[in-house]
Amino acid sequence: MRPLLALVLAGGMPLSVALPAAAIAADSAPRAPGAREQAPLFAAEMERAARNVEASIRAGIQVPVPRDPGGGFTHEKHKQNYRIIFEAGQLYRLTGDVRYRDHARDLLKAYADLFPGLGPHPAASNQVPGRLFWQSLNDSVFLVNAVQGYAQIRASLPAADRDHIDNGLIRPMARFLSDGSPQVINRIHNHATWAAAGVGLSGYLLNDRDLVDKALLGLDKSGKAGFLRQLDLLFSPDGYYAEGPYYQRYALQPFVVFAAAIAAHDPQRKIFDYRDGILLKAVRTTIDLTHDGYFIPLNDAIREKSLQTEELYHAVAIAYAATQDPAFLSIAKWQGRTVLTPEGETVAADLAAGKAQPWPFASRALSDGPDGQSGALILLRGDAGFDGPLLVAKNGVQGMGHGHFDRLNWLYYDETGPVVTDYGAARFLNVEAKAGGRYLPENDSWAKATVAHNMLVVDEQDQFGGDWKKGEEHAAQQIAAGLDAPLQYSIAAIDTAYPGVGLRRALILLKVEGLAQPLTLDILRATSDAAHRYDLPLHFSGHIIDSDVEFSRNLAERSVLGTANGYQHLWVDGKGQKADGARLTWMKGRRFYSYHMRPPAGTNFILAESGANDPDFNLRREPVLIQRADGQKNASFVSLLEPHGDYDASTEAVVASSSRLRAFDHRRLDAADLVKISLANGESFVVAVADDASPAARHNVMLEGRRLEWTGPVARIKLPRETRK
Repeated sequence: MRPLLALVLAGGMPLSVALPAAAIAADSAPRAPGAREQAPLFAAEMERAARNVEASIRAGIQVPVPRDPGGGFTHEKHKQNYRIIFEAGQLYRLTGDVRYRDHARDLLKAYADLFPGLGPHPAASNQVPGRLFWQSLNDSVFLVNAVQGYAQIRASLPAADRDHIDNGLIRPMARFLSDGSPQVINRIHNHATWAAAGVGLSGYLLNDRDLVDKALLGLDKSGKAGFLRQLDLLFSPDGYYAEGPYYQRYALQPFVVFAAAIAAHDPQRKIFDYRDGILLKAVRTTIDLTHDGYFIPLNDAIREKSLQTEELYHAVAIAYAATQDPAFLSIAKWQGRTVLTPEGETVAADLAAGKAQPWPFASRALSDGPDGQSGALILLRGDAGFDGPLLVAKNGVQGMGHGHFDRLNWLYYDETGPVVTDYGAARFLNVEAKAGGRYLPENDSWAKATVAHNMLVVDEQDQFGGDWKKGEEHAAQQIAAGLDAPLQYSIAAIDTAYPGVGLRRALILLKVEGLAQPLTLDILRATSDAAHRYDLPLHFSGHIIDSDVEFSRNLAERSVLGTANGYQHLWVDGKGQKADGARLTWMKGRRFYSYHMRPPAGTNFILAESGANDPDFNLRREPVLIQRADGQKNASFVSLLEPHGDYDASTEAVVASSSRLRAFDHRRLDAADLVKISLANGESFVVAVADDASPAARHNVMLEGRRLEWTGPVARIKLPRETRK
């Protein structure tokens, strides 16, 4: 019988599904040693956990008085301890070895002695302080993990020990994170999700319905806050999370773990069916928000975060148990990890049995906002591969306090990794020397700034004046999207990011015969009744090869580009002009990339690098190319990213290091943008983008004496082959 369906009766507790620790299927008898031979993935997980717990047993009980911020000794020790409690509890369930039970018990009893006497953490900063940690969020994470471990040993403990732990640690922590922290648990935010999960899991374990209902429905139990309201408001109908991919990953663990417990103890709620199965949609969408396993770093995000993270080990295991979709097994295989729960056992066993199927990566238009009417995040994939070409367009909401001022931003990836990049967050997570692991001042002054993204900046100002609450009131409009190759596109607009300025952007991923990699066409228009300075940055990864712009270089001393809104962090490497458009070529890995530009007449080109005005070395040094057009009312910036060539260091062979384009021209005719592209192999075509994005709208224009006709918002129109002169 599948673990999801196996019912157990826990002494004095309601019937509960044996969904490991996640379901708090507590008080069940441990498995006898050697009762089952484990699949390799799960056996490796048990060995890893056993090493951790054995080392902790040898070191003895260490529960220090809280003192340090993130990354400090006491912070890291309390993190280590809640993981040990979780692992020791699972190992006791799996092996019956009482040493694991006793070590988890002794840690929990030590915390039960310590916690009641604690006040606000001494290293509290700008977040609601915890007791064990500098912010209450980490206390919630502690409780979520500790409760799951405790659930596996509780029934085997003497009544006195249960009472000590229940009323010295679990219940007081749950009360602190609920009634004691209304400003946290009643929010619609990832901090509240973790708090609700910790409080709700505690309630199920202690058979305390008051705690459960407060977790589910908010402190007043009205349903205006709490876990269910978070499901209503934090996810779009497609399972896209309001704060972006990085925090979708982080919030996923408490969502799925608490949901598993709800399914076990309150099956009548049918939690995995809630909002048309929003939780399972969210797990799938979370995986889709990756390239080569790494999360797309929109908004505040650590770029190194991947699917190899505790949150996704739980999510993949629980989602597989709920769906039996073999594609989840391929993700578990890539992760190389699972969790010490019955779901984790099932994942490992079915993976070993060869049941895995590839994850179906595909282009997606992910609606944004709780009703799906607040724009979208567009993922255009060149193929179904894990690391294939991927164009990302951010055309949705702000992302709350973790959001960046980058509506209509775009990124591009291929098998070399990030090509057109996003900085992510300015933060060294849990590195004590870097502001205690918190977000750095440069996160506000640089990482969130519009100029730190691939989006037009008006008059060197941030979108919405740098006010995220104002930004939260205005979403971009997703006008049209086409997800089918060979012509995939996103058209979006916003007229509230800057007063009196309308912005519209079409991004097109185009497969062309004879080219190994797709082209990316970017058509960005700004309209205004007043003159402005327009800056269009392109942040890229790689080493500059050459350009047809003659830049005046700052070889001896670099100036700073500006004084505020991120410009103060840009060193100027060079400036130049070119009358008839421009090209910049760089190399990354084995590939070359040429970026072709057709901006307004008189545009200046600026090469810059992040890292200026950074006294504490908090910023990475990364290049950016800026197209600057001054004194413009209505302006069009048309650009083309062309991957080409190959560099083989082992054989010292170089192929096609120069652009394959012969011509790249833009015309604005009859409410349409027409871009003519001619290749070195003689292929020539026009990409037409109409203002009227109705799918059935018919369009026709005259271009160079030739009538062009098409239906819908975007079309590729092939021209007669050109012969080389």
